[in-house]
Amino acid sequence: MKKKIYPCVIGLGYVGLPVFLRLKKKFKTIGFDISKNRINSLSKKIDNNKEFNSRDLNLDNKSEFVNSLKKIRNCNFFIITVPTPLKKKNMPDLSYLFNATKMVAKYLKKGDIIIYESTVYPGTTELLIKSVLEKKTSLIENSDFFVGYSPERINPGDPKHTIKNIVKILAIKNQTTNIKNKIVSVYSSISKKLYITNSIKEAETAKVLENIQRDLNIALMNDIFMFSKKMGYSFSNIIKLAATKWNFLKFDPGLVGGHCLPVDPHYLHYIAKKNRINLKTILAGRAVNSNMEKFIISEIKQKINKFKVTKNKIKILIVGVTYKKNVCDIRNSLPLKIFLNLKSQFKNTFAYDYIYNSQNNKQFNIINKIDLKKKYDLTVFLVNHDNNKKIYSHLIKSKSAVYDPFNFYLN
Repeated sequence: MKKKIYPCVIGLGYVGLPVFLRLKKKFKTIGFDISKNRINSLSKKIDNNKEFNSRDLNLDNKSEFVNSLKKIRNCNFFIITVPTPLKKKNMPDLSYLFNATKMVAKYLKKGDIIIYESTVYPGTTELLIKSVLEKKTSLIENSDFFVGYSPERINPGDPKHTIKNIVKILAIKNQTTNIKNKIVSVYSSISKKLYITNSIKEAETAKVLENIQRDLNIALMNDIFMFSKKMGYSFSNIIKLAATKWNFLKFDPGLVGGHCLPVDPHYLHYIAKKNRINLKTILAGRAVNSNMEKFIISEIKQKINKFKVTKNKIKILIVGVTYKKNVCDIRNSLPLKIFLNLKSQFKNTFAYDYIYNSQNNKQFNIINKIDLKKKYDLTVFLVNHDNNKKIYSHLIKSKSAVYDPFNFYLN
């Protein structure tokens, strides 16, 4: 009798939850997360990341959100989607990945399949197989159990490039027809378009390359942006002129944050250095993009110095603290760092963000409702959430002092 596929998604954050929601339409699926609060919220049909509504969170095929490890013991297809952040000195932090792998190893059985989606440096999947899955179970990969890699391509806040619409890489080392077909059948229910390869290490490298390329391109624009400001040139006009050439690639300057772009270059740099390979461009974007925090703070201070108000009395409002447009995530958020820096120097500095996750409100005291009658000496727009344009228009009409460094609302 053919054994039914019983998937389990380990980690229900920005990556894991969309995977789970696609799978539960076809399979009885377990969604596991170590956070009891996350499971409780999802069980009540609330996504605190604000990516999915209550209707999306309806459970099909007797699927479950769980916090108990015992619930995953009967699963036979594990998808691991936990974070891979940085430790001190920008070293890769694989602790979440190792812990999740140990959880799966506890219940690993013959015939089981594990797919990793977390962003890693090349060779990490092999490391996990040898040091955890085989070592703790006495089972042998490609004989007793099978491993693949499908790098996540989740773009929070983007309603167009959702997981079902994008091309998804699927690296399957084992080319046995039965195993390959089983993996493809599961991933075909997640994404409409699969690009299959037999090299996990090359798929791992491709994932970090995607984000490093974007980081470098934005860094170039940030460099030209800062150069233009210091020289008194119009950055927007420079871009319009350059864009008249047929092969000019248009990228916008900005405050680069989130879980991917500030992290992934360090992952590739780490493994390259470990193999005594000198990659000269990989971290160049990081240096430039990180420096944007200081540059924007300097620009804001120049605006502040023009007011005839004392340091203790000037009122400043920062609009937007999340790392990008229409997303509530504050991981590696430069707008948040700018706000906290200014707050430490100018006590009447406030921040407004209607999308920001209010769970963190006690820590940072962010305003989520704005009173347009309240007056501020200077309002600074650092994130272009959709509804912020109304605030900008109101302030311009009332002739209030506004600073929009990236010209979000110029046109």
